[in-house]
Amino acid sequence: MTPEEAEQRLLSLELFGMRFGLERMRRLMTALGHPERQFESIHVVGTNGKSSTTRMIAAILADHGLRVGAYTSPHLTGFNERIRVADQDVTPQRFANAIERALHAAEQVNRSSGGDDRVTQFELLTAAAYSEFAACGAEVVVVEAGLGGRYDATNVIPSKVQVLTSVGLEHTRWLGPTVSAISREKLDVVQPGATLVLGAGMHADALAVAREIAAERGVRLLQAEADPHAELAALGLYQRRNFALARAAAEAFLGRLDEAATSGAAARVRVPGRLQVIDQRPLTLLDGAHNPDGVGALIESLPAIVAAHRRHGGRVVAVVSILDDKDAAAMLRSLASVCDALVLTSSHNPRVLPPPTLGALLDQLTPEFAIEHEIVPTAHAALHRARVLATAGGVVIATGSLYLVSELLQDESTAASRRVSML
Repeated sequence: MTPEEAEQRLLSLELFGMRFGLERMRRLMTALGHPERQFESIHVVGTNGKSSTTRMIAAILADHGLRVGAYTSPHLTGFNERIRVADQDVTPQRFANAIERALHAAEQVNRSSGGDDRVTQFELLTAAAYSEFAACGAEVVVVEAGLGGRYDATNVIPSKVQVLTSVGLEHTRWLGPTVSAISREKLDVVQPGATLVLGAGMHADALAVAREIAAERGVRLLQAEADPHAELAALGLYQRRNFALARAAAEAFLGRLDEAATSGAAARVRVPGRLQVIDQRPLTLLDGAHNPDGVGALIESLPAIVAAHRRHGGRVVAVVSILDDKDAAAMLRSLASVCDALVLTSSHNPRVLPPPTLGALLDQLTPEFAIEHEIVPTAHAALHRARVLATAGGVVIATGSLYLVSELLQDESTAASRRVSML
């Protein structure tokens, strides 16, 4: 199977949608010879910060001499980005080989299931990832959950450490209407006798649920500090909290950290699509904040960035695209409070809110949040317009949706000019 064929097969599975439940995954694991049992694992769940924390834990463990895998989602430019080994994305061909193995297993599962109970895209990706980690000899794998935890396809690993990054009101249709209910769904990944590590500043209701589950399952409960005690390559105050959590999780797994190795990981790990610098003059960043809490974390980091880079009357301009299942009004209100102008745009995702709808929401905000805004239908044109509005001494941030970030990263001209390093 070629990488192109693998991608087409994956895209074809989008038609079957999302189905909760672990029975198909368990049968996939059996058909593949239980690859999930051939490595140790750390399971990362939460509302925001999962991908960053997963990459950071993997980097710390790698710098302690382990052969480490990392499974994240979604991807920005290619499916193979979701499977990383030894701090590198797997090659497109190795990814295709893993998908082919998983497809053979899926055919067995589908034949015996009957009806419409077919293996989903995310289940196939997860099975392929576990198969590849086993095939390449990973000693430990850091796994980011997809949606929730209890019935998420990733939840077939016998993880030694579980990590809860944060809990917010998102995906309430599937996970429940309250922070407590959502926390309970996410924390069902906790294994008896394991270690559960919580991020700093955890919501009180989530903390209460974590304590209850820890007591029920005989779990050691730890809470990370807010400061990572290291200099980070990744921008943003929220990344400092994420690295502090990653540090605590790695220490829970290893027992003891080597400070030089931990500092080395902090100095090199970067997270694509999270305050990622793609150009200068004006400083242009991409950030995949896609809910009110994520936008809040982004805004917390902006003042220091703006203070360091705004010159000669430059303006702060945001390019914004938001999906229809998000609290767009809250996100726009937050962005309007710190930006000089907004450029409202779209993405290729069919669930994207039309830019005029975003404009109407902005117009309805209270007068103190009135802000200059324009509608530019396509993402690349919107980014160009924002850079003009900001002027060379300003700051541009594209945010609101990972799909917007993905689209901008995949543009050939943007990719050609993209800086490989971040601030």
